[in-house]
Amino acid sequence: LERLDNPQNSFPSVLIAGTNGKGSVAAMTAAILSAGGFRTGLYTSPDLIDFRERIRIDGRMIGRREVCICSEQVKGQISEDMSYFEFLTAMAFLHFQRRQVDIAVLEIGMGGRLDATNVVSPLVSIITNISLDHREYLGGTLAEIAREKGGIIRERGICLTAARQKLVIETLAVICRERGAALYRLGKDIRTTIHRDGTFSYRGIGQRHERLICPLAGRHQFKNAALALGAVELLGDAGYSVPGRAISEGLKRTRWEGRLEVLRRAPLLLVDGAHNPAGVAVLCRALERDFPRRRLFLIFGVMGDKDYLRMAKRLFPLADRVFLTCPHSERTLPP
Repeated sequence: LERLDNPQNSFPSVLIAGTNGKGSVAAMTAAILSAGGFRTGLYTSPDLIDFRERIRIDGRMIGRREVCICSEQVKGQISEDMSYFEFLTAMAFLHFQRRQVDIAVLEIGMGGRLDATNVVSPLVSIITNISLDHREYLGGTLAEIAREKGGIIRERGICLTAARQKLVIETLAVICRERGAALYRLGKDIRTTIHRDGTFSYRGIGQRHERLICPLAGRHQFKNAALALGAVELLGDAGYSVPGRAISEGLKRTRWEGRLEVLRRAPLLLVDGAHNPAGVAVLCRALERDFPRRRLFLIFGVMGDKDYLRMAKRLFPLADRVFLTCPHSERTLPP
C-alpha cells in the first residue's frame, strides 16, 4: 500500500467486524450515507456471482475498465506474494481513491486484528456479534475471538456492538478502556421497537426515528438496521450528518442479495448464505416464524472446514426432503 501511496488514507471509513451480519450492516450503512448525499464506497466479501460485487460506489459495482486499471496498478507495485483477498482489498482502496469517495464502509474479511482491511483509521468500528467460528484462526474461546475482533477498535475511537454475551462485552470493554475508546451497545445505548405492521422505531444515543422500513427479511435484520442507524448517528458528530428523511429512504432502498432472499414467489424460492451454527439458528427461526406450515425442500452445500454437523442437525429436521450439493470451491464438502 505504501508503494501505491497509501490510498486507504485518502478517505474516512467505517469498519465492520463480527461473526454474522457484517454484510447486511455494511449494505444498510452505505445505502443511508448515499441517500444523505455522500459518495459512499462499499467493500464486502464474499461475492455471490461476480467478484466485482465486492467493490461498489453508491450501489454500483466497479466497472470492468476500472478493474483493469486498478488491477494493473496493484500488480505493477506489488512484488511479494499476496492473497486474493489482499489483492482485492488494495484494488478497492485504489478505486475509492480514484473516484474520490466521501466515505467508505468496509467489511472485515475474517477476524479483525490481522485482516487486510484493518489498515484504515475508522471513524466508527462496528462489531456485530461474536460466536465460535474460524476457531483454527481466531482462537477456541469467545474471549479469544472477541480480542481478535476487538483489534479494529482504535485509540480514542468509537466501538458499536450488538454482542450480548457477558464475557464478550467484558472483553470489548477492557479493550475500549485500554484505548480510551467509547463503547456503545445495542440494547443499552441503542434500542429498537418492532411494530405489528412490520415497521420499527429507533431510539439512539440522541436521535429517534419512527416507523422505519427494513427491506431485508428476518427479525434479526432489525438489529442489523439498528447498528447501521447507530453508526450513521455517530458519524454525524464527525461531519457526516444525514437528514431523517434520507435515513428512512436510504434504509428502505437497501438491497443485499443472498440473505433470506426471495427469488420467486410461486413456488416460493428462498436463498440464504448462513455458513455457521449461529447463522443457521437465525435462518431456522426465520423459517419457523415467517414461513410456517410450508413443505420445505432444502438444497444444502457447505465448506468442509465449517461445523457442518451442528448446522445439519439444526436445519435438516425442518425439511421434508434434503438435497446435498457442492459449492464451487476447493474447500467444499463432498455430499
